Amino acid sequence: MDFCRHFILLGLTFSVLYGCAGVGQKDASFKPMLRQSGKDVMWLPTSQHMVNKMLTAAQVTAKDIVYDLGSGDGVIPITAAQQFKARAVGVEYDAKLAEFAQKNAQQAGVADKVKIIRGDIFVEDFSEATVVTMYLLPELNLQLRPTLLKMKPGTRIVANAFDMQEWTPDQIVSAGSEQGFLWIIPAQVEGEWDFLPYEGFVPARLSLRQSFQQVGGTLTMAGVSQPLLGAQLRGDQLSFHFLGSDNIAQSVLATVTTDALLGDHTYYGRAHSFQAKRR
Repeated sequence: MDFCRHFILLGLTFSVLYGCAGVGQKDASFKPMLRQSGKDVMWLPTSQHMVNKMLTAAQVTAKDIVYDLGSGDGVIPITAAQQFKARAVGVEYDAKLAEFAQKNAQQAGVADKVKIIRGDIFVEDFSEATVVTMYLLPELNLQLRPTLLKMKPGTRIVANAFDMQEWTPDQIVSAGSEQGFLWIIPAQVEGEWDFLPYEGFVPARLSLRQSFQQVGGTLTMAGVSQPLLGAQLRGDQLSFHFLGSDNIAQSVLATVTTDALLGDHTYYGRAHSFQAKRR
């Protein structure tokens, strides 16, 4: 009986050791499964063709810092580093996926440019990003929207498949049957601005209305208000036309700062530098 018990215990020990070895081997060869569940979404990879289109639309260069929210296997950060020479950070909630993506970056030879963080996209600070990429559900896009809109004007946001409802994209990205969306974070310009007087231009007041990157308003000079024509806001660049008192079109191109507009006012073919202060 003692011998039998010893044999059984030995067999159980061997089975446990074998099982442990099997688990270790499985972890070492981990590969993500299509549609595997995550914290907020299931894993669906973005095709390489779509990745290229998204990063091209965002005009990624070596000067950029790309953050991929929900980075999965790391294809977007790796491509940003390999093909566009950018620094890239992936944020992935699943620890095994994050480790897998970092190993992919090492194998691709871009570990010096790519870092995968195991973290929550609603907790991690990605404010240093100049480009943000996403493949999230519509409700998650909307949850992130307030955070995105607080980012530096000119930051490019590219999402695969899902938009952000009334925030219309600046560009639609297509790759075969796949579709994505590009937004450029707009400066906050709504309100009243006073043009400082300069030679040939009387004091004026600019009144701006804004809905995301869509702007409109009026320019008032000498008590006469003129509607803005063709107003556009792209990042921190504001441009519009208006008709002067002689009904000749004049144009304004300005860079937006926190409390000032700095740029050129062009009329009769000549550009004049101007400054306007926020009221």
